[in-house]
Parts: sequence; C-alpha cells; structure tokens
Amino acid sequence: MGVEGKTYPPVTSVIEPDRVAAFARAIGADPADGVPPTYAAVYALGATAPQLFGDREAAVDFAKLLHADQEFEWDRHPKPGETVSSQGRVVSDISRRGMRFLTFESHTTGEGGAGVCRSRMLFVIRS
Repeated sequence: MGVEGKTYPPVTSVIEPDRVAAFARAIGADPADGVPPTYAAVYALGATAPQLFGDREAAVDFAKLLHADQEFEWDRHPKPGETVSSQGRVVSDISRRGMRFLTFESHTTGEGGAGVCRSRMLFVIRS
C-alpha cells in the first residue's frame, strides 16, 4: 500500500483573473492587490491532490481521510493570467496504531521554470 517517493506528472494551470478576483472578494481581500496567498490551495493542492486521490496504488480512502495540516512557502506570488505548473509527490507514507499518515507536497513553477510555491499537506487516514 505504501507509495512513499511516488511523483505524479506536472499539472498546468492558468491563474485566471476572474477566478482570482472572485476568490479575493470571497475572503474579504481587495482583488486589486493581486493573487491572494491562500489561492495556492487552488493551483497547488487543487491541481495535484486529485492525482493522489485517484491513484489506485495509493488507495486513499477518502471517506476516512482527515486533512490534518497544510503549509505553504513562496518564492513569489503568481500574477493573474500567468500559467503555472504544479507537480505532486508523496514525501512519506507511514502506518501507525491503525492510522495512515500520508505527507504530500507539491512544487509550483511559473513561466520560465522559476519557483513560485511549495506546499506540504498531511493527510491522516483512519483504518
């Protein structure tokens, strides 16, 4: 069942200005300030996690999953309209005391390959 070290293919996303503006308004931010930091959940986690969740080899039981932790580290924030590429990787996959601890990270690059953001998530899956 363990998939530690597994890397998934990169996923390309466009930072759509209308979606960014709607997201900013929804969280009480000013759309004129650019892409909110928390929008990384869309282009990093939202783009790569479906690969993990849909991977039969990973066998993630979504009904028993708890999204326990998430962190982001930015080199810079993307610009509205920019195309970014995010690639997910399973950092660790450990089972203890009837629970599975799966750490998943994604690395996002912008146009030209320059770093944008790294994200790391911990999923706890009950047995």
